[in-house]
Amino acid sequence: MIVKRPEFITEEKLREMAREARGQIKNIYLHWTKGRYGQPDDRFHLSVDRLGQVYVHCKILAAKKDHTWLRNEGGLSIAMCCGVDSACWTPCGFNPRTVKAVYENIQGVAPDCAKINFGAAPPTCVQIEKMAKVAALVCEELGLPVGRDTVMTHAEVAFKDGYGPGSGDANACWDLWFLPDAEQHGKLVPGGELIRGKAIAFQEEMKKERKGCPAA
Repeated sequence: MIVKRPEFITEEKLREMAREARGQIKNIYLHWTKGRYGQPDDRFHLSVDRLGQVYVHCKILAAKKDHTWLRNEGGLSIAMCCGVDSACWTPCGFNPRTVKAVYENIQGVAPDCAKINFGAAPPTCVQIEKMAKVAALVCEELGLPVGRDTVMTHAEVAFKDGYGPGSGDANACWDLWFLPDAEQHGKLVPGGELIRGKAIAFQEEMKKERKGCPAA
């Protein structure tokens, strides 16, 4: 459900809530709302808006929410406010788990590429960066590694659980299957790999900052 008056959360408060949830959360699931910018959704624990605003939709991060089929217990969900009217097309005869992707309007592409249309509210570079930073902060305070088994996009989960792109499932999910990489001029790359890579980089930066700080 769209939240009309969302509660903004600071990094300090987010760290505090994550520390309180330590030992209760095993996985981080990355989604999009499939809605418009400025429409945070309380199906998720945290929402990231177009300009990087982060909103919280729970009193405790360990609260159970209905966000990822069969994986809500012990799962924390973070969603980008975006994706309305988005669509994807998988190439016939190819394994959608291993394909590359291009934007829908790109012509003359290889037949083994999935085509992506992010709709009227595509994921922004700022959202991607902020989601990665939020994942980095939360994992650090929860004591979780940033890895393929702990931080996953909904698309990655859907592939594992049989309802991803190309599955034929009427409710197939492909949240963040591919995302634009600003460092490669917007080229579409696997979303989970992009966000995890950025999250790990953020954690390395935080470690360096702490080492450079004078002792309290």
